[in-house]
Amino acid sequence: MNTEKRKALIVGATGLVGNELLHILLQSNYENVKALVRKPISIKHPKLTQRLVDFDTLEKYEEEFAVHDVFCCLGTTIKKAGSQEAFKKVDFEYPLKVAKLAKKKGAKQFLVVSAMGANSQSRIFYNRVKGVMEEALKQVQLPSLHIFRPSLLLGKRNEFRFGERVAEMVSPIFLPLLIGKLRKYKPIQAKDVAQAMYQIAKQNRKGEFVYESNQILNNSKKI
Repeated sequence: MNTEKRKALIVGATGLVGNELLHILLQSNYENVKALVRKPISIKHPKLTQRLVDFDTLEKYEEEFAVHDVFCCLGTTIKKAGSQEAFKKVDFEYPLKVAKLAKKKGAKQFLVVSAMGANSQSRIFYNRVKGVMEEALKQVQLPSLHIFRPSLLLGKRNEFRFGERVAEMVSPIFLPLLIGKLRKYKPIQAKDVAQAMYQIAKQNRKGEFVYESNQILNNSKKI
């Protein structure tokens, strides 16, 4: 389905995946792209509408959610957030708010970045929060819910992350070993996740879908 005359909303446009996705959406056939941000971003484009919002009172901006496709790329780390509670707010509470407002205003599709290993029963706090988020989103009963579970994200970040730097260094050695069922554990470029989100949005399918990292990579190649 052509995205011409459809409107998109992106939340988390300053993150690694979100920034890549914003550029893709602006170069696409979307008629208008809204970005909900805490502070102004430097990107200027005739199709881009920026809205400065307070995510703690997101309900005040519900009219912004009257679009066809909502892309949620919110995410942080416990280190950056400062505490587990602050992390949970960004990675669980905010995405759930976004989904509920999208449903209320009639959005047709909701596409969200989760993480590999997301599981509400996990002993790992990060994976458990992601899993709880996924389950909560399914309870919203959106017309179309697409959950993306990328493995370790690679790309140019503003801050240094030791794990990702190591992954980039050892990838040439270990990547050939990750075949078959192990393919989903390969690190993935943020731009590939963003491209997959856009390609899947164009399909305009109803229902609930979950994409593991290898499936994300496969969809990113479909033009």
